[in-house]
Amino acid sequence: MEYRLVYQGGEGEITEKKSRFIATVLPVSNEDEAVAFVESMKKKYWDATHNCSAYVIGEHYEVQRCSDDGEPSGTAGKPMLDVLLGEDLHDTAVVVTRYFGGTLLGTGGLVRAYSAAVKEGLLSSTIITRKRGVKLNLETDYTGLGKIQYIFGERNIAILDTEYTDRVALEALVPEELLDKIKEEVTEATAGRANITEGGPCFYAEINGKTRVLE
Repeated sequence: MEYRLVYQGGEGEITEKKSRFIATVLPVSNEDEAVAFVESMKKKYWDATHNCSAYVIGEHYEVQRCSDDGEPSGTAGKPMLDVLLGEDLHDTAVVVTRYFGGTLLGTGGLVRAYSAAVKEGLLSSTIITRKRGVKLNLETDYTGLGKIQYIFGERNIAILDTEYTDRVALEALVPEELLDKIKEEVTEATAGRANITEGGPCFYAEINGKTRVLE
């Protein structure tokens, strides 16, 4: 399945009636990492009025946690969590640090402020859609190269590496759902003269306009 997540965390800030709300976003792969991140933010902003948090982990959101950290129940952590779920984000943690500005915001005001702070933090983060792919290794003669490049161009298949000798060796990244179709099209276009081997499954994403394999 496609999987939206934060590739690179960011920080955003809003001010509401002189209260500062600083959102820090971080990608996390398990609950231990999320807990450690929350604790690190509490240490960093030790003098803040509140450090509220939320995180979601797992392909099916198996872990969902949030904390109001002293704010009225349901006014901080839950709205923050709702933003992460609403954005369909996985493996993501956020801490919103509040410095009280002297004016009470009320229940609705707090919900809006914490939600807005998370959205601001996400705006400064790099969010990607992780997809399943397969690395495909192809070896062809120069006649077949143009045909393969045409197929890949039509299908928007990324070529990761090319090596030119008396023949041409290509490593391509093929979306999992297109694998059989691509193999069939290349075989047909080259009259079976291209050698095709699968290099194994991987995850990939479009990052800043480029296809990248994710570690």
